[in-house]
Amino acid sequence: MRNIKITIEYDGTNYCGWERQKNGMSIQEMLEKAVEGVTGEKTVVHGSGRTDAGVHALGQVATFSTSSAIPTEKLLLAVNTHLPEDIVVKRIEEVSEKLHARYNAKSKVYRYTVLTGPVGSALDRNRIYHVKYRLDEKRMIDAAECLIGEHDFRSFTTEARAKKNTVRTLLDLKIEREGERIIFTFEGSGFLYNMVRAIVGTLIDIGRGHLRVEEMKAILEARDRSEAGPTAPAKGLCLVEVKY
Repeated sequence: MRNIKITIEYDGTNYCGWERQKNGMSIQEMLEKAVEGVTGEKTVVHGSGRTDAGVHALGQVATFSTSSAIPTEKLLLAVNTHLPEDIVVKRIEEVSEKLHARYNAKSKVYRYTVLTGPVGSALDRNRIYHVKYRLDEKRMIDAAECLIGEHDFRSFTTEARAKKNTVRTLLDLKIEREGERIIFTFEGSGFLYNMVRAIVGTLIDIGRGHLRVEEMKAILEARDRSEAGPTAPAKGLCLVEVKY
């Protein structure tokens, strides 16, 4: 059996998320059908982690096993012919049988994009969160400093009751303005459910002046979701890279 690693780009707008679900079509299911269509084998595609409904990816990674002898360059072209236009396999590699997309990932990089100002975007309406007012990025940058490192992020997950361990390590958090857009870039060894979106929602409240900069530390230490800001919409989030 060969162990195949694939890197996938997708627009998550029309899907119920990465993981197979009964209530709609998932990215995982589409990929498994595409691989089966090429190899003739029932295949389980293991992703590096789940992305929610409406979340996008530039560099999602997955692995699967196959007995097919099709060369990787031909497999790449063949699998893509079985996929819709909003899912593209960008790269296929044969890797060590020990590599697992999820369990061997060292860190993930997510990007959240906010468009500020009175007018939204028609072309990017499914890939950005439009906020009609200006945000003070300096306030948000200052507030985000206390989040870097290993912390209990219970205040920033909607799944805390189901998770016994809500400690995670945030390796980096950059906040940069590009014209009217503000880009939040997160790198972490792992993320809780809705963690990035809850942090962004809280930072937006700080950028608006609804919360003081120093309140972020108190929110983090409270370990209480009700203390933090709202969860930002899924459409602004994109999984950029998985590092191994």
